[in-house]
Amino acid sequence: MSEPSTTAGLRLDKWLWHARFFKTRTLAAKMVQSGAVRVNGTRITKPAALVRPGDALTFVQATQVRVAVIIALGTRRGPAPEAQALYDDQSPAPVPCSARAPGHDAPGRPTKKDRRVLDEMRRFPS
Repeated sequence: MSEPSTTAGLRLDKWLWHARFFKTRTLAAKMVQSGAVRVNGTRITKPAALVRPGDALTFVQATQVRVAVIIALGTRRGPAPEAQALYDDQSPAPVPCSARAPGHDAPGRPTKKDRRVLDEMRRFPS
């Protein structure tokens, strides 16, 4: 098997899968077909579009906008450190989220004492 040349390019869905942005190649192809991936600012809808080193990819992954500049094409879907060497991550910093769920101050289920107080309040409404 020969190394792909830098001018040949690689399918977009295959590169996204090699770089471990998506768990399956089918999922990567569906994201591209939905128009959720941009290459150098242009929306791409064909998974077979060729990408080359130097191309900038922009897409949404979960709740985060990802921006990756392709450094290398890769020949296989290897381990994570190998996949991270394929791109330069230029994604903006994620927005911090609150640690607690909104609107719930109690730590969990009411205690037996709390239930007795609630029952007492229900028995004698004011």
